[in-house]
Amino acid sequence: MLLLAVDTATPAVTVALHDGSSVLAAESQVDARRHGELLLPAVDRVLSEAGVGLGAVTDVVVGVGPGPYTGLRVGLATALSFGSALGVPVHGLCTLDGLAYASGLEEPFVVATDARRKEVYWARYADVRTRLGDPAVDRPADLAERVAGLPVVGAGAFLYPASFPDARAPEHQSAAALAGLAAELLAAGRGEDFLPPLPLYLRRPDAEVPKNYKVVTPK
Repeated sequence: MLLLAVDTATPAVTVALHDGSSVLAAESQVDARRHGELLLPAVDRVLSEAGVGLGAVTDVVVGVGPGPYTGLRVGLATALSFGSALGVPVHGLCTLDGLAYASGLEEPFVVATDARRKEVYWARYADVRTRLGDPAVDRPADLAERVAGLPVVGAGAFLYPASFPDARAPEHQSAAALAGLAAELLAAGRGEDFLPPLPLYLRRPDAEVPKNYKVVTPK
């Protein structure tokens, strides 16, 4: 087993290679505006550090969000391209699940990432492997009472300390954690727990076709 994991659903452009037992190499860069520019060079460096070629990859793992439209689709398109070129399966995982897995918390908690527009993507967890319900997007102030007393993992917690006073690391997504979670699921034969490699937006993209635009026809 050789898992290549990528995630661009958050400002972190993150890549990791996992052999089913441990992480062989990993890299993360936080830059919300350069996902497309940074991802493929990061993949090359991770493969080089591990001393393997892309053709040795047996599975591709990708974070499906929730996340903003532009960044999220970079990772998904790349993962699907690798899967198609190599003829290997592409496994989707919720980005919030990767952050939860990396937290190491052994108590109920929440994961919250920046959704922009003064909102967060969030989900509640019983433990690092068990999400309670589907991810959602809400304003932090509207969540404060609902998650009071719970640790909150992720960048959303650090952005809105008044609503999430018990902020916990990690702040940013790690493909290493995503790969570790995927390796556990595959080893346990729990392939049904993966998601389709399709974007989880939770809301419509910021850029839309204008309504009632003027149509110009040739004379």
